[in-house]
Amino acid sequence: MHEITELLLAWKSGDMEAFDRLKPLVDPQLKRIARNYLRDERARNNLKTTTLVHEALIRLIKENLAALRDRKQFYAFVARRMRQVLTDEARKQRAAKRGNRPQQVDLLEAHDVPAKSKSKEIIMLDEALAEFAKQYKRQAEVVEYRFFIGLSINETAEVMGLAPRTVERDWEFAQAWLKRYMTTSDQ
Repeated sequence: MHEITELLLAWKSGDMEAFDRLKPLVDPQLKRIARNYLRDERARNNLKTTTLVHEALIRLIKENLAALRDRKQFYAFVARRMRQVLTDEARKQRAAKRGNRPQQVDLLEAHDVPAKSKSKEIIMLDEALAEFAKQYKRQAEVVEYRFFIGLSINETAEVMGLAPRTVERDWEFAQAWLKRYMTTSDQ
């Protein structure tokens, strides 16, 4: 069993010292994930990489950890919490500006959108992914690993226990579905 998985299981069982030993092992990967989330966010919000990691971990700690079985799930859960932190920040900014409708963009073009409209796209993408995941859970996970965490096709395949070609097909399908949703939706 991998050391991270062992520490997760110990932490889940109530051993808070296991969390203290776990943090330095997962911190580099969590910061990599946070940097991927924040790569185009710097001009728009005050969140820093470490702050985003800590906010996501705080949310995770408050939850029931029973579902965490291994490091794959841990990273996926933390990545989702990071996305929630950013979505909450975007909603706060949008609420402050009231009245603006989100600009619809392609998933792959999201990085090229001006910073002032990023919060709208984050909210839209979050809503689109939530809708997508209702029908296509595995493919939604592929999007999270590829787009948000920044894993390659092969890394995603390894983490998910799938063939690389399956990940490629899921990724292509997800991009097409999300593009269609985001360009035809009445959001």
